[in-house]
Amino acid sequence: MSDEAKDRVEAVLDSGMLADGPEVREFEDEFANYCGVEHGVATANGTAALHAALEALGIGKGDTVLTTPFSFVATANTVRFTGAEPVFADIDPETYNIDPEAAATTAREHDVDAIMPVHLYGLPADMDSICELADELNVPVIEDAAQAHGATYDGDRVGALGDVACFSFYPTKNMTTGEGGMIVTDCDGVAEAAAQFVNHGRTESYDHTTLGHNFRMTSMAAAIGRVQLDQLPEFIKTRRSNASKLTNSLAETSVVTPTEPESIRHVYHQYTIRTNDRNSLQDHLDDHGIGNGVYYPKCIHNQPVYEDIEVTAPEAELAATEVLSLPVHPSLSDDDVDRIIEVIQDYDTKQD
Repeated sequence: MSDEAKDRVEAVLDSGMLADGPEVREFEDEFANYCGVEHGVATANGTAALHAALEALGIGKGDTVLTTPFSFVATANTVRFTGAEPVFADIDPETYNIDPEAAATTAREHDVDAIMPVHLYGLPADMDSICELADELNVPVIEDAAQAHGATYDGDRVGALGDVACFSFYPTKNMTTGEGGMIVTDCDGVAEAAAQFVNHGRTESYDHTTLGHNFRMTSMAAAIGRVQLDQLPEFIKTRRSNASKLTNSLAETSVVTPTEPESIRHVYHQYTIRTNDRNSLQDHLDDHGIGNGVYYPKCIHNQPVYEDIEVTAPEAELAATEVLSLPVHPSLSDDDVDRIIEVIQDYDTKQD
């Protein structure tokens, strides 16, 4: 947290307007403008953003939403919160995002009512194919952009690629508000319905015309978010620089480095490699003090709460056994990056 962020929070505390005040409205406008859309609706967290967006689109009981099984469980949970059911299509093994061919087959089999692609690890999904499918089926597209702030697809930022998009500002994300989320859209009606849903279904008066939750963002969180948004371009630049060094130097090792398709800009929320002996590499990294993590070790449909759903997703299930994320965050020094590379190269040498 920068000194500016701390000063902004202190100013909010001094103002006494702590809940859903002017800072929140400013943050909504600034973030929507950053994404290149008309409306922003701030929320308490990314899960709340997804839930409210689905509700605003009218998704509910009896509906089905197509998404990926290789994501954080909140992606599917928010569908069930509305009374609808998620259906899962397998992933592309190179991008880890939903596979367009699998998506098309699954969407037609289940007669889906919406499509929710996830821009996993900070890499945008194949949005041309997804939006073409959505147009054919006449269903909305909800971008789960929780990990992809500032990523671009054919020059456009995520958030402006579907009908509505949702972001998370959890502390591990590329920018944070502590806890928080954001819905962005060009649709006036969706923005209005989402804003009403996150505020107890309340209109501008004290009339509560629909059911809703208290999913509002605090003014302190928004104050932090406005500063973080200003810093986001530099955060992304550093993440991409760190990722580039890792990719170039690990190209000749046994691990598979991340891909970045042409005309797509990855923002590396996670720098995720693949290895067919993950436990061994993790032990080696741990022994040398190199942080690492697995996102995600179990597909959503393999979680106990979703075991009643029959899914065929061999690529997602294989990825869950092989992916491993390395440090890529902006606080890494050049020496830190060199050390990560050195330790993995040393691992390869020992395997030989």
